Amino acid sequence: MNYFNQLRAAPASMALAICLLATGNAALAQDAAPQAAAEDSGSEIIVTGSRIRQDPLNQDSPVIRLDQDALAQSGLSSVADILQRLPSASGGLNSKVNNSGNLGNPPDGGGVGAGSAEIDLRYLAAKRTLVLVDGLRFVNGTSGSGIPATVDINSIPSNMVDRIEVLQAGASPLYGSDAIAGVVNIITVAQQEGLRASAQFGTFRQGDGHTQDYNISYGIKGDTTNLVFGASYVKQEAVRSRDRAISQFPNPGQTACSNGGGGCSSASFGGRFDTRTSAGPLPGVPFGNFTISNPPDNNPTLGELRPFVVTDRFNFAPFQYILTPSERYGAWMSFKQELGSNINLRVKAQYNRRKSQNQAAFEPLFLGPDAGNGAGSLFDTLSIDATNPFNPFGVTLESGLNPDGTPNGRTQNYSFIARRLVEAGQRTFNQTVDTMSATATLDGSFEVGGHTWYWDATALFGINDAHQSFTGNVNAARVAQALGPVANCNSPCVPLNIFGGAGSITPAMLAFIAFTERDKSQQHLYDYTANLSGDIFDLPAGPVGFAVGVEHRIQSASFDPDPIIAAGLGADIPSQPAAGRYNVDEIYGELRVPLLKEKPFFHSLEVNGAVRHSSYSISGSSTTFTGTGLWKPVQDLLLRGSYSTGFRAPSLGELFGGRSRFDLPANDPCTSAAGGLFQTNATVRANCIANGVPASGSYAEDQGGQLPIITQGNLNLKPEKSRNLLFGAVYAPAWARNSGFAKNFSIEANYYDIRVSKAIGAIDPTLTLNNCALLGDAASCARVKRTGNGLINEIDGTLQNLDNIRTKGLDVTLNYVTPETGIGTFGLSANATWLLKYVLSASNGFVVLDRKGTERGSPDQAFPKFKGNTTLNWSIGDFGASFTGRYIHSVIEQGGPTGTNKLDSRFYGDVQLTFTPSFLDQRFAFTAGVNNVFNQDPPACFSCSLNNFDPTTYDVPGQFGYLRVSYKM
Repeated sequence: MNYFNQLRAAPASMALAICLLATGNAALAQDAAPQAAAEDSGSEIIVTGSRIRQDPLNQDSPVIRLDQDALAQSGLSSVADILQRLPSASGGLNSKVNNSGNLGNPPDGGGVGAGSAEIDLRYLAAKRTLVLVDGLRFVNGTSGSGIPATVDINSIPSNMVDRIEVLQAGASPLYGSDAIAGVVNIITVAQQEGLRASAQFGTFRQGDGHTQDYNISYGIKGDTTNLVFGASYVKQEAVRSRDRAISQFPNPGQTACSNGGGGCSSASFGGRFDTRTSAGPLPGVPFGNFTISNPPDNNPTLGELRPFVVTDRFNFAPFQYILTPSERYGAWMSFKQELGSNINLRVKAQYNRRKSQNQAAFEPLFLGPDAGNGAGSLFDTLSIDATNPFNPFGVTLESGLNPDGTPNGRTQNYSFIARRLVEAGQRTFNQTVDTMSATATLDGSFEVGGHTWYWDATALFGINDAHQSFTGNVNAARVAQALGPVANCNSPCVPLNIFGGAGSITPAMLAFIAFTERDKSQQHLYDYTANLSGDIFDLPAGPVGFAVGVEHRIQSASFDPDPIIAAGLGADIPSQPAAGRYNVDEIYGELRVPLLKEKPFFHSLEVNGAVRHSSYSISGSSTTFTGTGLWKPVQDLLLRGSYSTGFRAPSLGELFGGRSRFDLPANDPCTSAAGGLFQTNATVRANCIANGVPASGSYAEDQGGQLPIITQGNLNLKPEKSRNLLFGAVYAPAWARNSGFAKNFSIEANYYDIRVSKAIGAIDPTLTLNNCALLGDAASCARVKRTGNGLINEIDGTLQNLDNIRTKGLDVTLNYVTPETGIGTFGLSANATWLLKYVLSASNGFVVLDRKGTERGSPDQAFPKFKGNTTLNWSIGDFGASFTGRYIHSVIEQGGPTGTNKLDSRFYGDVQLTFTPSFLDQRFAFTAGVNNVFNQDPPACFSCSLNNFDPTTYDVPGQFGYLRVSYKM
């Protein structure tokens, strides 16, 4: 079924859902010169990147501006998805990330944040990009699975956004913590007259991923009063991994679990029963690796067991999402009342609810001393009693461990049991997230010595409240009871058949062991700010401007996993409760001094400086500063440079995050299986034996599986520090406009150099394994805990101040708009980023990683050397069209069958057509568009978390078409 058949098949409520643009002529993706983040309609306005009111054309720092037309031109219903397409952006969570705990909690202390969306600038992680709303902080998001350090941008209703300012430079002296990589300032609608409404429907060519997007707002503008209110609704349906060729098996190119490098799970439909131990065969227990012959078997016997082979492994890949379903609805209002000639009251409020879902295959139940659940899981200590009526071995399968993990004095006689719990249904994670925010501001102005000074005072409150339910989990204590002595299994306990294969667990058995996990989390923000700015006195080159301000902020958060999970009794990812708060007091000052004006080679010259002192109740104090210079040798050429220091205080999750686990797709060099080094490298063999691997080489787990990384916060963390250098130039020649060559023409280039020291993170587990196996590094080996059979039980991923990051790059922007001609007006906008350097090194200099031009894999992140977007616009009369090309340079992944894998370059094309009929007074706009018109699939990735591609960098496979209608009074 093609796009427009899909659209005709849409429900009757979609009759208005026929197009994209609010106006006939699509705006350029960014303006020719850095633009202002206007707070009012005065002749001088506040710009993103400065607290001093000034001419926005004299911006000190590079700012990309996305207005409503540019947002609409993308055809996307998520502001975050639009921001993530910027070449200077580098991924972050989005709706293509299907991790809600099925892979565990990433080793950053923040939890999963499932269903939310972030913006990450400069590959420095989203927690180092500060997100503001109207120049103020916004409450961080949660998803019922931890305490993230980032704002969920999808919690802001899209039609509430007037424009977005992206400051591509560090700004800690002006805005405080987190602004190391840059600042995203979301400017909301402050005034509007009349009604605006829009409706959009989009779908993939494959007939899935249907998206509905409805927006309505109304504004009343009086002499002294402005009131705007609105509502929005977005529903995004799923794209399933089974419906795209790239994601139907765990590895790219696989057609069965028996080929393509493994990756399928040993927790199979039939089960895997491994009685191999480092002590070799033991009396009374057959030595081997078994499965059941003919599942379902309600009376399994020893004679019905057969050897477990690679074709018995379970292909979990088709049971996941490529695009996660979500539903968002929100409402907002903005109110301004003049209380006098020089004083205003502004009140803004917004509410958003998100319902989202992630999904994974049926629960893989691993139990036994080599199960590798880690974190003190009871499943790692279970013994299966001889009296269990379904135990085919006739003797107790003994773990040799007490429930607390200490030796019980008995001999271990089995390795582990694995079973895919098909009867419990797929693991499904449902999030309900409510976000509320309200601000009240008094602002005004007064005269001092012939100069106008501006003041404002704001109180802000924000709350993000999330609940997540998870189906498909089982209770370890009840599994232990049901597998233990049958005499102890009294009603409602039912003896459990773990050996009979899929279908052998009856509803009564499942009713006793299964439960619905319910987790919740919250974040609160209280923020109080006061600012004063104006001009102090006049110099020959102009007035000396200043800004000063204070801020008191309180942030608190909590994560409460289900009590069964908190007790360590879940079969899935373990989590511990976490809660914490801190308060911070800050003071800043900024000064702008014009030095020269309208002199030879100095059309203008000015310097700016800012300093900020922050005092945190937990992590201490920090003082940052910046110095900038702005020089116009001639009117058409602007040169600028800046040096600044920055910091990022440890987040609440990084400080207080509880003990949890992240399952990392990684290779263990100590295995004797294909791809391991135990049998071929004497040094590796000696180091691995010293780390607990049996000298016999019996440890032979296949490569490409998931290894347990234990994550947790650290109250001893200190703030990160940064140093930022920036040099830039903007050329906007008047001759081009005066000669009729262009209505608008400019070119801008900016070079950045950022160094982050004492960056908070966990040591890369792959490096830990390699340093232990290859180098025998004692510290690395101490972080790897193995079972008696050599399997990895856990790798320590406790957060530390351990990394230094150095990155350099070049941004180039070109904008050109022709004068109106007989065949219409044309516009060209190009934005490109070259990554010149990205090196991560441990603070002790022991490890150096060059990320430039590589794919990191899980957690997914590509570092291409070049990314660029170009948009060509055309308009004539009532018609408009645009083509956007998005290019991502190739990267190299350290993975795949040959050791390295090249992810080839990708060029995505998006087209859009718009009709704004004059006979309807141009109040209506009708738009049709197709994203990924060339039907480019993402490049295949072996080390990426899910679906065999990097969802933070590349599009969902398939063409996406959409129609929209909009109305503007």
